[in-house]
This record gives sequence, C-alpha cells and structure tokens, in this order.
Amino acid sequence: MRELDLGAVTADALAEIRDRHPLIHQITNYVVMNDTANVTLHIGASPVMAHAIGEVREMVRHAGALVLNIGTLEPAWIEAMLAAGSEANERGVPVVLDPVGVGATTLRTDAVEAILAAVRVDVVRGNAAELSAIAGLAAEIRGVDSISADAPDVAARIVARRTGGAAVASGVIDHVADGTRAARVENGHPLMGAITGSGCMATALVGAFRAVQADPFLAATAAMIAFGIAGEIAAERSAGPGTFRQQLMDAVYGLDGDVIRARARATITPVTLA
Repeated sequence: MRELDLGAVTADALAEIRDRHPLIHQITNYVVMNDTANVTLHIGASPVMAHAIGEVREMVRHAGALVLNIGTLEPAWIEAMLAAGSEANERGVPVVLDPVGVGATTLRTDAVEAILAAVRVDVVRGNAAELSAIAGLAAEIRGVDSISADAPDVAARIVARRTGGAAVASGVIDHVADGTRAARVENGHPLMGAITGSGCMATALVGAFRAVQADPFLAATAAMIAFGIAGEIAAERSAGPGTFRQQLMDAVYGLDGDVIRARARATITPVTLA
C-alpha cells in the first residue's frame, strides 16, 4: 500500500476550507477569543463566538463544526457546552474539545468528564499533560501549562479509544491518534509555546479542518501540519514573541498548497491497543 501523502491531504483540505468557508461555532475562553476568531478567519473559515444558553442550539445548527474550549469556565458555560454538544450530535455536526487545564482543578476535570459522558466528541486536542490526565496516566500540570507527561503518544491513543474519535497531544512533536493509526507531526517552532493561546488556536484550526474532512484523524493531523508550518514561517520573520504573534496570523493567512506540500513533516503508523 502506498504511504498516504499527508502534505497533499493537508493542502487539499485547506483548499476546501477556502472554497466552502465553513462556519465554526466556538464556545471558548475569553483570554484567547480574539486570537481564535482571527486564526479561524485567516485559514479561510468563518468564526462565530456564541456561548449564551439561549442561542447555542440554534447557532450550532448552521455550523460546520463546534469547538468547545474550557479555558475560562463558569457553570453557565458548561451548561451551554452540553446543550450545544447535544444539538451538534443530533445534527451531525462534528465536535472538537480542548480540555484546557483538565486535572488542575475539580471543576475542570468534572466538566471534561461531563462533556465526554454526554457528547460524542470527534477530536480532543490538548497538551501532553491534559491528554494524560484524561487517559489516567502520570502527568504534572500547573494552571493550564503542561509541566511533564511521560508518554503523550500513548495518552493520545487511550483518549482516542475512549471517545471513538481522534486525539491530539501537542508538544515539540504533535501526536495524533485514533483507534488504528498514529501520526507524528514534526512541524512547528519553540516560539509557539512562548505566546498565550497557541494551543487554543490549534484547536480552532482542528475545527476548521474537521468541517471539510470527514476523517477526524486526518482532519486533526492536517490542522497540526498547517499550524506547525505557519509557526515555522512566522518564526523566520520574527524578532521574538511579540512580533511572532503578529507574524503567525500573517503566516496562517498566507498558507498555500505548494508551501504545505514542500514543508510537511509528518508520518502515520498503524497501532494496536490491547
């Protein structure tokens, strides 16, 4: 069997996003709301940030994907996430979850457990410690930052098996998994970890790619490739974190198929879980 060309998969999905401009409904945290809206717009999709319980069911009916991000939780937001997730499942709208800081507090952990129990989640994207916390593996998290996690690839596989979809453990190497496949995405740059919200932006892009790519695993892998390449390009043009944030948005906006095919560094391997 010929090895799948992940650069081509990513380039094709990007072209589809820019042709269809899918609406990405995001119930996200207010620390990064502007950044996630802009990165969604720059990749070619259309963002809407709606979290009021009175409108989330109606809004998600028009969406290509629903992104749930627990970064700044309040009980009313959890209620809205559960309502939007239920509606999305009924309507066949894919759901992407960013479990920001899960394992750091009881509120965050309980919220993630409630979402995973009530909502069919297509992709979970978090840092290594967050995925490890959901998987029941050893990890250390401080606030919303991953301090240590022993096996992010294993954590991603366990979470994917639990949800029946795909999972991403982000880091120096991004590990993507579903029930039968694992991918290593080596695109990216250390400056991506020096700005607030880069992980949340990655999750927003997973939503955009999932809106046009029916395979959650390939959608997540493509999103991480595209965002990693944008990070590399932005770093080449930046003097430090401040200019990097600005250049990152420009780099996402300027992505094209030729650049992605030339720069993609990712591989897929089959996996077996006992």
